[in-house]
Amino acid sequence: MSGSKYAYVKGYELPDTILPNTYIVVRIDGRAFHRLSQEHSFVKPNDERALSLMDHAARDVMDEFKDVVLAFGESDEYSFLFRKSTAVYKRRHAKILTTVTSLFTSSYVFNWSRYLPEAPLKYPPSFDGRIVLYPSSQDVRDYFAWRQVDTHINNLYNTTFWALVQQGGESTTQAHQILKGTVSKAKQEILFSRFNINYNDTPERFRKGSVQVREEITANPEIDETSGKHRKTDLRVESRIVSHHCDIIKDDFWIARTHLLA
Repeated sequence: MSGSKYAYVKGYELPDTILPNTYIVVRIDGRAFHRLSQEHSFVKPNDERALSLMDHAARDVMDEFKDVVLAFGESDEYSFLFRKSTAVYKRRHAKILTTVTSLFTSSYVFNWSRYLPEAPLKYPPSFDGRIVLYPSSQDVRDYFAWRQVDTHINNLYNTTFWALVQQGGESTTQAHQILKGTVSKAKQEILFSRFNINYNDTPERFRKGSVQVREEITANPEIDETSGKHRKTDLRVESRIVSHHCDIIKDDFWIARTHLLA
C-alpha cells in the first residue's frame, strides 16, 4: 500500500513486541476435544495413537522454529519454550502465536489419517493458544513442573475413573461420585484393591507426558581410509529433536541439558 491514499490505515495497527530478554512459552490447547474424542471413539483413558499425533505436530513446530528448545505435551495441550535470546519475527506477539498455533493445527489435521486411519475426520479440529513470558530459568522450570504435575493428577483421575466404568460396571455419574474429594493415595488404592492395577506400572508417557527436546549430539566422524583413524576435522555437533517420557521436575533432567536455559 506504499504511496496509496489508503496507506493511512496501517497506522491503526498497534505494536505488539514481546518484552526482550525473557523466555517465551507458547501453550496451545485443543478446543472442545472432549467432543472430538467421543465423535472419533478415542480409547479411554489414554489413546496412544492420538498422543503420538500430538507429538508429531509438536515436532513439526520445532522443525520450523529452531529457537524452540523444548516442548512438553499432555492430553490435548502442548507447550513450546523459545530460547531467551530469540528474535524470531522480531518478537512480535501475534506473529509468533498465530504461526505456532496454525502450524500445529495444520500438522495435526494433515497427519490424522497416518495415526488414526480407521477414524476419518468428521469435522476440523481446532486449537487455541496463548503466550506467557517468564523472566528467569527457575520460573521456566516451575512452569514445566506445574504442567507435569497436572499430567499426573489428570491421568490418575482418568485411569481410576475409567477402571470403575469399564471394569467395575459403574456408571459415569457413579464413578465421579466415588472419586469426589479423594486424594491420590485413595485413587491408587482403588486401582490396586479393586482392579489389581499398580498405577506406577502404567506407561510413563501417560503419567509424565511427552518431552520433545532439542539435543546437541556429536555426529559420528568419518574414518580416514589411509590411516584408519577418525578425522578430527570431521567432528561436528548436530541439533536433533529427541522424544522422552521422563521426570522434568527434579534437577537431573536440567543439569544434563544446561543449554536449554542458557
